[in-house]
Amino acid sequence: MPEKEAKAYSEPVTQEASDSLFDELSPDSPGDWALSLSVPADTGHRDELRGPPAPGAENADALAPTWSSFFEHVGTDGLADLNRRNDNLQRQIRDNGVTYNVYAESSGQQRPWALDLFPMVIGPEDWAHIETGVLQRTRLLNAMMADLYGERELLKRALLPAALVQGHPGYLRAMQGVQPAGGTWLHIVAFDLAHGPDGRWWVVGQRTQAPSGLGYLLENRIAIARQFPKAFAGMKVQRLAASYRALMDGIKAMAPEGENARIALLTPGPYNETYFEHAYLARYLGLTLVEGNDLTVRDQRLYLKTLSGLEPVHALIKRLDDEWLDPLELRSDSRLGVPGLLQVLRAGNLLLANAPGSAPLESSALLGFLPAISRHLLGEELALPSLATWWCGEDAALREVLPLLKGSVIKPTYPSSGLDTAMGQSLNKRELDEWAGRMVRHPDDYTVQSWLPLSQTPTWTGERLLPRSAMLRVFALADGPQSWRMLPGGLVRLAPRGQLIAAMQRGGSSADCWVLTRGEVDHTSLLQSAPSTMALAHQTRPVTSRAAENLFWLGRYTERAENSIRLAQIVLNHLGGEEPNSRPLMAWLSATAQENSLVLPGVPAAEQSARVFARSLMAGLSPVPGTPLAEQSYSVGFNLRALKASAAQVRERLSQEHWNLIERTEAGFATDCANMAADAEYGTTEALAALQNASELLAAITGAQTDRMVRDNGWRLLSIGRHIERLITLSRALTLSLEHGCLHDQAGFEAVVALFDSTITFHAQYQQRRDMVALIDLLVMNRDNPRSLAWVVQTLRSRLAKLSHSATPQDAELAMGLPDPDTWVLADLSNWQRSPEGERHWGELETLFDDCEAAAGELSEEITRLHFSHADRRNQTLGA
Repeated sequence: MPEKEAKAYSEPVTQEASDSLFDELSPDSPGDWALSLSVPADTGHRDELRGPPAPGAENADALAPTWSSFFEHVGTDGLADLNRRNDNLQRQIRDNGVTYNVYAESSGQQRPWALDLFPMVIGPEDWAHIETGVLQRTRLLNAMMADLYGERELLKRALLPAALVQGHPGYLRAMQGVQPAGGTWLHIVAFDLAHGPDGRWWVVGQRTQAPSGLGYLLENRIAIARQFPKAFAGMKVQRLAASYRALMDGIKAMAPEGENARIALLTPGPYNETYFEHAYLARYLGLTLVEGNDLTVRDQRLYLKTLSGLEPVHALIKRLDDEWLDPLELRSDSRLGVPGLLQVLRAGNLLLANAPGSAPLESSALLGFLPAISRHLLGEELALPSLATWWCGEDAALREVLPLLKGSVIKPTYPSSGLDTAMGQSLNKRELDEWAGRMVRHPDDYTVQSWLPLSQTPTWTGERLLPRSAMLRVFALADGPQSWRMLPGGLVRLAPRGQLIAAMQRGGSSADCWVLTRGEVDHTSLLQSAPSTMALAHQTRPVTSRAAENLFWLGRYTERAENSIRLAQIVLNHLGGEEPNSRPLMAWLSATAQENSLVLPGVPAAEQSARVFARSLMAGLSPVPGTPLAEQSYSVGFNLRALKASAAQVRERLSQEHWNLIERTEAGFATDCANMAADAEYGTTEALAALQNASELLAAITGAQTDRMVRDNGWRLLSIGRHIERLITLSRALTLSLEHGCLHDQAGFEAVVALFDSTITFHAQYQQRRDMVALIDLLVMNRDNPRSLAWVVQTLRSRLAKLSHSATPQDAELAMGLPDPDTWVLADLSNWQRSPEGERHWGELETLFDDCEAAAGELSEEITRLHFSHADRRNQTLGA
């Protein structure tokens, strides 16, 4: 490769350089410009950009008709603007929080979803051929499921080896004899297709348990269509919404409750690599996103645990593999599934999409047996061919394939076995011999598939159109009993340049897939019809007990983080200042900081060594990852991580801006603290700057929670969590201020007022007065001050009363357990007595602080018992 051309692969240019290059080329047409900047596909691979040369054409180096049309619609101005469009695309992906966990990365952390600027474009004729073949294979797989868990004719006639089915760890004997609703076992089926050098589409694999991609391809479509709106409209790209709508209508038609069925989407949780699309799909389809512990089985029926009791679930779209579904009958160590779920399914009280037991259909070994099975079950030849496949469990197949390993792909027969996939052409002779030895010793575990050079589609690198190997995942969706339709599009997976495998888990990227139509573009929307909308207007969105608990703790950790930041700022400002501090103030700062876990228990108090205390506080702001728990202080960084963890569990309930703020706050503070730790000379100034940055972002998070969330029961529990935390923290801080007597000097008085975030209000109302009556009036009695104890208790009572109307009546009883601000009298709280030792004792005031702290702690425990654990529910309700 010429040096200049190789440099273009790795060094994206600026928009100005791209414009200059565009002017220099002076293209005759947009297609000529694209062609002049494109690199041909590798030898042996189909070039999607160029396509095969037309019969009798003199110049084979010409654009395929679909791509010629694409570039004509984009136009010369649009092509000169590609770098800006690509920057906008990547910004949109980051802003939307689209993520995917890449197992190949040692950190295992989520990264932004990788999406290329250019789509793969498929013409009407190609798509019609794909559609015919995929729908035929979907009918075939559904019929196979019915047979394998019914009469098992395929095994009796030896059309399938019994060892390949009944020896498969995913074959579920618990499903034998089950009759799924509508005779439909498979509602969502994914097929991985490759476009060969000869122009034919080949089936490489299929996914039937919990196929991923339906959410990501939708996000890809929205993002790419925004970058090329004229091309998207002018080329008549078929839209996707009608297929999603058909899937939901089909599930409702087959579910036990019909049109009134409650449908939920079951996710393994936020630590799954594709959790983003679980939350995205649930929001797009209007489904409740649930985890296994959100559900329970009673009397062979499935129920959702909500704040209002148990509500029935009639259909479940699962996004976890079968083995994790039911710990009673499948994997006993599963914490992701629902005990008794299979019994509900056998009783006919649940539609589960897809029906469990389809894991054997995902085995690559199955592809070699499908042609004969199709002739037996359907009486048809397969319209879409599979790659040549040999299951090594058959002696004849093993002997035939061993000499062919160099030009083949070696795959595990059982995907969950943990065995690797190997490309024969990348192995040397010794490695090939080692693989052959393993296959001879354990033949059942290995399947060999012929290698097909993947077609290469154009991608934008910043200066050149560079070809990358691509694989297309398409979906068949059930729209009724034993009836399916194709989603007109798919998820394109791109292999990294120079690699042979197109897999997101190996660090690949994705592209949109545009399917062109000659007819009318379908403009179906998921928006409901007017009568349905009127009915929905009277429904309330259910709040699961798990979501409620995480919202509750999201509120507590948000408040806790704010309080710990404010306290850390106060401590550092006083210990790092030039003015000497009184001993009572130092004692209060030490005790309050230790109570709020800003320093480790063994650290000398501030009055003993202010410098050591301050350094310990700064060092513990955000512990270095990997620090043993015993050596960590549960300080600001810990609270921010806990806040993020709680938010991740209810991400589908948060706006993207809200989630972005949470991520920025946690990551930014961790980075600031890491930079401080790396600088041996860092001091109070750097620490205060980091705290201030986090404080400003937390203020925005608080605004999002208080002003941009719907006031449903979930939000009420978030608010209750915040105010419980505020009541505990402030009551305890005031108790400590009385114990250490810091309120009797100016600096101590100001520090306490600052902790309550009431400095400006106090001085505006009381000018320079610093007596206890003024402090009690503002920080205890004032119901207009959101930081006063009276305001907090009053708000808690109001939230609980509102919750009791729509959740459980016991919430009203909990409100009565809180102190009543109507009984507080300023004159009584301001009375004090002097002890024989000369110390002041504030009898009623101290008692009030203790009562508030204890009541807040008891309220937290009662809410957990009543709403989160569902223990001792006196008014348990079961929905109809």
